[in-house]
Amino acid sequence: MQPAALALMLWSVMAKEIRQAFRDRRMAAVLLVAPLLQLIVLGYAVDLEVDRIPTVVCDQDGTPASREVIASAMAEGTFQRVASVTDPARAVELVAAGQAAAAWVVPRGYGERLKRNDSAEIQVLLDGTDPNRAQVASATARQMATARSMQLAVQQLSATAAARQRAVFAPQISPVARILYNPRLRSATYMVPGLAATVVLIVTTIVTAMGIAREKEMGTMEQLLVTPLRPWVLLVGKCLPFAGVGLVEVAGILAIGTWLFDVPIHGSLLVVFAAAALYLMSTLGTGVFISTVSSSQQQAILGGFLFLMPAILLSGFMTPIDNMPRWIRALTYANPVRYFVEVLRGVLLKGAGFTDLRTQFAALAAFGVLILALSALRFKKRLA
Repeated sequence: MQPAALALMLWSVMAKEIRQAFRDRRMAAVLLVAPLLQLIVLGYAVDLEVDRIPTVVCDQDGTPASREVIASAMAEGTFQRVASVTDPARAVELVAAGQAAAAWVVPRGYGERLKRNDSAEIQVLLDGTDPNRAQVASATARQMATARSMQLAVQQLSATAAARQRAVFAPQISPVARILYNPRLRSATYMVPGLAATVVLIVTTIVTAMGIAREKEMGTMEQLLVTPLRPWVLLVGKCLPFAGVGLVEVAGILAIGTWLFDVPIHGSLLVVFAAAALYLMSTLGTGVFISTVSSSQQQAILGGFLFLMPAILLSGFMTPIDNMPRWIRALTYANPVRYFVEVLRGVLLKGAGFTDLRTQFAALAAFGVLILALSALRFKKRLA
């Protein structure tokens, strides 16, 4: 068959897919509007920053020292007082009822122990149902107590030195932290690149699987088989339009991420779109493979979500891969989503280029070719 005839057939299949996809307003919304709305909603909803923890205060001592330490704890911003009680049991009840996530209990005699230069304890009760919040709250409380202890020690040294008419010298170590790539420690800066990879994965995989499954369910696939169309022309014609939609979504997500969430773009967009093209080979290939084992659109949707959840959870999008068990980390190396997330974060936040990300590009290319080839072979076998 002449190349011109093949090109004409390919264009005809692509034009049919585009018309069929955008003829239905609901499908058009799923392809273009829904991903951007998901990004906006998740970008605001997914917040890993811990502050304003609702806290109940139980000050049994009632001295200036106890009030001062409580005021210092609340002024830091991590804890926010929502109630004050005098009975520790009542404080525990409020935490158990979910009305507070932390409780500060200052026992009687706290101020007197400090006057005698004795060690004094303050109990901090934390709701452990949210481990991340509890860990941050515990670390903040310890840090605050250490800083307060150092302040009291310096005051005591100063008073002693003044009584002896001697100069006081209290050496202190003050760490000066310089935070790179995300100086304000904003969750959106870290999460939005991962959201981009996740949204593109969901849309392109599900829509591709549903599109081919719809042809089989409606019986139009059999009609296409009696035409001179070759299987690879049919497959490419069905995948290319959704690949274009995926690239448009990447561009839209980057624009919204920069505009609404102040996500920086330190690197080259050429690197991003080159990685996106390789990534789409995997997502579209997965959609084709799911369609070959599905006889209806419902089965294609279920099969798609059966693949999506492990792929998203093992991508490092929500939790760092280094925090996962060793046997789970081994599975992440077989996940293309992981490498695309690393490319996006590397380019947008660190300004990485092709050389810095050569391992991720090699993995995306290998997975893309492998998945697309296996899907094409199974697609051809199903049509035979």
